[in-house]
Amino acid sequence: MTKSTILTLVGSLRAGSTNQQLAEAIQANAPEQVDVVIHESLGNIPFYNEDIDVEGQVPAAAAALRAAANEADTILLVTPEYNGTVPAPLKNAIDWLSRPFGAGALAGKPTAVVGTAFGQFGGVWAQDEARKAAGIAGAQVIEDAKLAVPGSMVRFAEIHPKDDAEVVEQIKGVFDALAAAAPAA
Repeated sequence: MTKSTILTLVGSLRAGSTNQQLAEAIQANAPEQVDVVIHESLGNIPFYNEDIDVEGQVPAAAAALRAAANEADTILLVTPEYNGTVPAPLKNAIDWLSRPFGAGALAGKPTAVVGTAFGQFGGVWAQDEARKAAGIAGAQVIEDAKLAVPGSMVRFAEIHPKDDAEVVEQIKGVFDALAAAAPAA
């Protein structure tokens, strides 16, 4: 059986980010036939600007992101919530992946959004905004693959998400939704 690849983009650049930890928990709990790759350089990608998105001149970090997305079978966006919406690094990644319009790396790509936030709703507003942006960018948004963990700063102060049984169970649900949305081979 061929392994499928899930490219995971984490919206938080902060060291010790609970969303980075959530991505690691997802990676640690992936089914055997799934390779979860966490993209590490969102902070190195310049803000999208059509003037620098020119063939042969695309910044290396943006080109690497596009290549990784093109090679992946699925995209997983892991987002905190900043002022009720998606953080700039993740939105910027979506912008780079949306181009060229209609033929970008997100076009038709199965994409799911999960995350954790300090607030009582676990960042659902940011997740909704990320789903909206990815959908407009042409992604096939998988609405059934959802995970929003509230109270992240307290909940994960002394435990990593990979060691939180409830979170691990919810991660399994995300993988089940991704598998259900996958086209038959």
